[in-house]
Amino acid sequence: MGVFDHVEFDKHESLHFINDAATGLNAIIAVHSTVLGPAAGGCRRWMYASDDEALTDALRLSRGMTYKNAVAELPFGGGKAVILASDKAPKSAELFAAYGRAVAALNGSYITAEDVGCSVDDMRHVQSETSFVSGLPQSGDNAGGDPSPLTALGVFLGIEAAVKARLGKNSCDGLTVAVQGVGHVGANLCRLLHDVGAKLIVADVNRDHLNAISAALPVVIVAPAEILYADADVLAPCALGNVLSTATIPNIKAKVIAGAANNQLSTEADGARLAARDILYAPDYVINAGGIINVSHEYHGNSSEDAVRNEIAKIPQRLDSIFTEALESGRPTNELADELARRLIAAEQ
Repeated sequence: MGVFDHVEFDKHESLHFINDAATGLNAIIAVHSTVLGPAAGGCRRWMYASDDEALTDALRLSRGMTYKNAVAELPFGGGKAVILASDKAPKSAELFAAYGRAVAALNGSYITAEDVGCSVDDMRHVQSETSFVSGLPQSGDNAGGDPSPLTALGVFLGIEAAVKARLGKNSCDGLTVAVQGVGHVGANLCRLLHDVGAKLIVADVNRDHLNAISAALPVVIVAPAEILYADADVLAPCALGNVLSTATIPNIKAKVIAGAANNQLSTEADGARLAARDILYAPDYVINAGGIINVSHEYHGNSSEDAVRNEIAKIPQRLDSIFTEALESGRPTNELADELARRLIAAEQ
């Protein structure tokens, strides 16, 4: 299959395949759209089973960033980078500097930041080679730093909106939330949920993550294979995507799905499958926009964390609008969110 025939190719503006022999860097940068501004999206470092799997991830994630930035009303288009992790190319300052040179070569059409497998420190090494980077250490009260806590904040506020819409509850107090993945975002989300009285069921493939969250909070740990089917009011996928499918949806017990993971639906039709089971799905790129909102404020400068939080506070309003339209029209929330994003982009073309 050629790139242009790839099932996830969606009129992407450009694709860049990066190889740096000196550091072992192999990466893909996908620029989906620059209609609303330079393509912005994080860099994910992951051990993919194949090059095609990495390409699929880059294509899907970059399109999701276009939609996320549009709905969040940010002056960004959508892009994403994936670094193919391997034992032959361990993390190093030199590897991320090489990645920075690749970003610099795109002359500002793509703005990078950290995502799964990357950190603030990694972005500092990227910054040594390019200014087209965000997610750098925070300075004073200025916006910046690790976007994970602010992603978690947006997801928390979105869960509250979804719980009110589907369960008629004004708070998560007393509700059970199953959190899949307790890394940077998932752990912060657990703390916010615990603070308002939610009961937590968690799973993660990383034992260190589980040890850290269980030492900090009262949680019930289940196997990764069981978390999607936990007896919970809310399911919050906060790991990798592609978890809601024909294989998993029939066995999900939660009535609300609202989490931080990108591309939670395996296919667009899976949104309709959730709706048919009367499960309210919070479209991932709407609810998880807190991080990119922080990145945008940092990159454009002259902003504060308070300003970022004020923008993140709009996430529940956007979700409420989608939930209301879904209820009135009988259509899946993911379809309505996609249509909204495409309308916003088309208005600028």
